[in-house]
Amino acid sequence: MALKRRQKISPSFSMSSMTDLIFLLLIFFMITSTMVSPNAIKVLLPQGSEQTSAKPMVRVIIDKNLNYYGAFGNDDEMPLSLDEVPSFLQECASKEPDMYVALYADESIPYREIVRVLNIANENHYKMVLATRRPDKE
Repeated sequence: MALKRRQKISPSFSMSSMTDLIFLLLIFFMITSTMVSPNAIKVLLPQGSEQTSAKPMVRVIIDKNLNYYGAFGNDDEMPLSLDEVPSFLQECASKEPDMYVALYADESIPYREIVRVLNIANENHYKMVLATRRPDKE
């Protein structure tokens, strides 16, 4: 009795492994693309609710007339020029290395003035916070 084996090859192709591979590649590229950071200024945006910081904070204020002011902790604001801002921030950083710099800028000033201060903070690796006002409760 001679038994013959079937040597027939199935013409169908299973795509399930291919779709798994595509989803894995998609997830991989989505995760790695969020890790790549362009040369941008790092800014910590504040929340609208009231929060207190235990660390001393440095305040840099730009009013609508483009006058600069600076203050450390609870000190009163003192007038500064744009050229004095880096030395003021370095002096504050020597007092408190883990300081946060809060930038209070009037809404009517040109955006380039804000970017100048942000660039100073970015070049010196200071943590910067843009101060905003709380939304009015209705």
